[in-house]
Amino acid sequence: MALAGCPDSFLHRPYYQDQAEQTSAQGTGDLAAPRPPAQPGRLRSHQEDDVDLETLMDDMNTSLESLYPSCSMQSDTVPLCQNGQHTRSQPPPSGTKSLQPQLSPWQKVQRSQPVHILAVRRLQEEDQQFRTSSLPAIPNPFPELCGPKSPPAVPPGSLPPSQDVAKQDVKIFGEDGTCKVVEILTDMTARDLCQLLVYKSHCVDDNSWTLVEHHPQLGIERCLEDHELVVRVESTMASESKFLFRKNYAKYEFFKNPTTFFPEQMVTLCQQSNGSQTHLLQIFLNSSSCPEVQGFLHVKELGRKSWKKLYMCLRRSGLYCSTKGVSKEPRHLQFLADLEDCSVFSLISGRKQYSAPTDYGFCIKTNKLMHDSKELRLLCAEDEQGRTCWMTAFRLLKYGVLLYQSYRVPQQKKALLSFSTPVRSVSENSLVAMDFSGQTGRVIENPAEAQSAALEEGHAWRKRSTRMNVLGSQSPLHPSTLSTVIHRTQQWFHGRISREESHRIIKQQGLVDGLFLLRDSQSNPKAFVLTLCHHQKIKNFQILPYEEDGQMFFSLDDGNTRFSDLIQLVDFYQLNKGVLPCKLKHHCIRVAL
Repeated sequence: MALAGCPDSFLHRPYYQDQAEQTSAQGTGDLAAPRPPAQPGRLRSHQEDDVDLETLMDDMNTSLESLYPSCSMQSDTVPLCQNGQHTRSQPPPSGTKSLQPQLSPWQKVQRSQPVHILAVRRLQEEDQQFRTSSLPAIPNPFPELCGPKSPPAVPPGSLPPSQDVAKQDVKIFGEDGTCKVVEILTDMTARDLCQLLVYKSHCVDDNSWTLVEHHPQLGIERCLEDHELVVRVESTMASESKFLFRKNYAKYEFFKNPTTFFPEQMVTLCQQSNGSQTHLLQIFLNSSSCPEVQGFLHVKELGRKSWKKLYMCLRRSGLYCSTKGVSKEPRHLQFLADLEDCSVFSLISGRKQYSAPTDYGFCIKTNKLMHDSKELRLLCAEDEQGRTCWMTAFRLLKYGVLLYQSYRVPQQKKALLSFSTPVRSVSENSLVAMDFSGQTGRVIENPAEAQSAALEEGHAWRKRSTRMNVLGSQSPLHPSTLSTVIHRTQQWFHGRISREESHRIIKQQGLVDGLFLLRDSQSNPKAFVLTLCHHQKIKNFQILPYEEDGQMFFSLDDGNTRFSDLIQLVDFYQLNKGVLPCKLKHHCIRVAL
């Protein structure tokens, strides 16, 4: 389309042409009507209009540049005309024909005049329209989603409603009687809560911490499994009951050495075992197998104070007692307790509270029972190994694979972090005797030579030089004074506690080999006692003081191996067994929450 009375820049810009065509399309009647032929008088009028339009455009550019000097305006890119009819300030020249009141769209385009606009906003809008119109038309690939009646992309109700996770306050007690209130989520497990307490108490997370369900009115307690929900367990506890935060090194010890937990005479397997520890665990963890634990137990009759020795049998279906000797025929077995709705607890003071015949009592408690001790199924074994076997078998038959998965979680996390944080192994197999007397070190393979080197090392430790300051005088902190008090800062030292109290702490934190603590001696005020667990038995070793050349030493073997303080003694026996039945491995600890 050629427009008369327009500059050349208008004809070379498709944007202006499109705008003119859109304006002409608004009048449907004018588009349908044929275009009239040009008349000579009208052509003269258009030529005069050409001169007049160019003059006004130049004046408009000059006025806009003076009003908005900060805007870079170019006449070839920014349109300065707006379609429409306006009154001119100058009178029409003579010889032109009078215009009609109503002009066609084609005449409106021809008679376009500049208008005063806000330059900055208008130029931005025009530039944006120019960029958009210059892009090619891309079809919408999803027209059904853009309609006013199109359904939403995600139908309502398909997403789960967002609900706030409920929280609850739980009171936790430490071994020293301290208490802490912790806000937890309702779906938090015992392992998660233990890790939270370890973080808040600045303890070492060695995966041996546990949460204890303690019932003082019933005189029983048990360690929660790592996968159990804390809030659910708390709902079955009475108001006097509480949670304890404690160490338990024997929590998963049966996975490491199951043969010590299950004596051969107490376990009957449904299939022939090859004697390996792995096969024994597989039989207990396999839900399709039928292992049995049998033996004699003292059973307290319900509602009575008397105890009766019966032959018991523990299966996946429950606990049974034989009414006729050691017979396990179905007609002679009497059902006592179910495994699903019950938990196994250890007796705290069975002799005093329930007149138990031995100190190795345990009980089976239903989850609904809170106060009445008459409904407890009280049992008593002959020794600690028998009680541990019954309680461990109860846990394995009830939880099965869940226990093994909880046992494997710390090991899997350790394997994932091993590539970035290598951890030095402190197992017994990785510790060897070394000789550094020569230019290069060597491994001592002869056991007799290794024992001799250990004794020499113990004697060398006591040959410490007296601490001297820069003036040559003795240090204010005298070595003899330091050796008598430095051990009190260690976690394995428990001060003035009785023999019975030390045994109770050892039992609570797990009867595993190498578990120990040190305490003051009750018989000798200057001596100390090492309490050590070996083969589920607790032994005591007295540490006596020796004085030589005005300096104090400590020894476990009548002065053969002497140490300047108890810290050196503990460090030595953690690496060397010496006169002890086993090396010192784990120390009992009490944490203040």
